[in-house]
Amino acid sequence: MKSRINVITIGVNNLEKSLAFYREGLGLPSNGIVATEYHDEVSGADGTIAMFELQNGLLLSLYPRTELAKDANQKIGKESSTEFSLGYLTDTKEEVDALLKQAKSAGATITDEPRERPWGIYSGYFKDLDGHLWEVIWR
Repeated sequence: MKSRINVITIGVNNLEKSLAFYREGLGLPSNGIVATEYHDEVSGADGTIAMFELQNGLLLSLYPRTELAKDANQKIGKESSTEFSLGYLTDTKEEVDALLKQAKSAGATITDEPRERPWGIYSGYFKDLDGHLWEVIWR
């Protein structure tokens, strides 16, 4: 795995309010809420998300907590300041598979095997040794 982070996804309780906070409150540019037409029949998650392009191509995405939990095959727990997922973009689907295998070999727990998502990505999830959620993504 290369030493980089490409996507930071924050689980939020109210997408509209959170979008307003980051866009209007903090001044981060965004096209607003997108991908409202997508739904994953496997997990039950909707694709509705708001994204902000940060420095050097880093993306900050806001995703409803309920949908993030469904997409990563996790139960919603008590809210905490450590609730988020880190995303890593790959160049190929095969790299997604390889990185998830590498993470598992290093002691990570795979929470959702890699697969095609209806919003145009191929991804899988793992938790690191401390339970932090990562999504490995090819788009």
